[in-house]
Amino acid sequence: MCIGLPVKERILSGLFLCSGEPDEILQQLKPGWHEKVSLTANEKLSLVSCKDVTGNIFRSAGQLSDDIDKDAFIISHLAQPDVFLRLRPGKEEMVIEKLKNAGIKFEAVSNSCLALPQSSKIDSVIELNKEAVVQDYSSQRVGELMLLMIDGSPLTVWDCCAASGGKSIMLHDLYPGIQLTVSDIRESILVNLKKRFREAGITKYKSIVTDLTHPAVRPGSTFDLIIADIPCTGSGTWGRSPENLFYFEEKRIDEYVSLQKKILSTVIPRLRPGGYLLYITCSVFKKENEGAINFIQENSGLRVIKMEVLKGYSKKADTMFAALLQQPL
Repeated sequence: MCIGLPVKERILSGLFLCSGEPDEILQQLKPGWHEKVSLTANEKLSLVSCKDVTGNIFRSAGQLSDDIDKDAFIISHLAQPDVFLRLRPGKEEMVIEKLKNAGIKFEAVSNSCLALPQSSKIDSVIELNKEAVVQDYSSQRVGELMLLMIDGSPLTVWDCCAASGGKSIMLHDLYPGIQLTVSDIRESILVNLKKRFREAGITKYKSIVTDLTHPAVRPGSTFDLIIADIPCTGSGTWGRSPENLFYFEEKRIDEYVSLQKKILSTVIPRLRPGGYLLYITCSVFKKENEGAINFIQENSGLRVIKMEVLKGYSKKADTMFAALLQQPL
């Protein structure tokens, strides 16, 4: 950001652009900017001497999915994303009351989703995973696609890249009777998943450590639904991890695309006739999103029920991609 300016000016410009509250450093060194710290990001950009700030913030803008507002997405990186809670069924009023009693500020995004400032301390206020799950707003919106399966509740589900299990917990809340299999290549992260499942009250499931780039290693069953929250660049979450944004090299996109194709080629044959694939990334890159859906359709015959870029950049949230596809009968 502000490449070409002296280091001191770059730091002050970045602090001004990213601050939404009064700041002592700005007050001492840039009182004119300090008075205007509450302006919008676009208004602030007109006051600094940086050239092509947006181009320097996100240098891979040419790779974005078509449906993304490039300028709005890039500028969103100047604001710290919120923390989002998904309130579990029957716990909504309890969680809200606990937060109010603790004096924790929040905004109700929906009946089951709350947005909180990044600095919120909630661990000692609510029982995480039992009462509410820390889950980004866009990630929660994946539940909208989970509800589009037209033949009722899926019976058998494989969350094939389960990580710490957030999507599985959400699906279990929507369809409590599912027979769940979870897998990941990392045994250590499945340990975290098992802890979260205990806290969430999920006890009936099968857990597998497996490398899905090797087709011979996979569950032997077929499934009504496969959730493929697949490894990706994570580019839709870089507002939370600017170091990844700064050091990213575009060649990594193709490396992830190759990995995604290998995983999809392994898991899609495990769908039963009429079964569903829920493809998810936390990427904003077209090759990982629409490009992956083109690959799936060309190589499997699955048809798209719905696909969508889940735009979090106007909500101080991550931006993701999700698509629900169905296997022909």
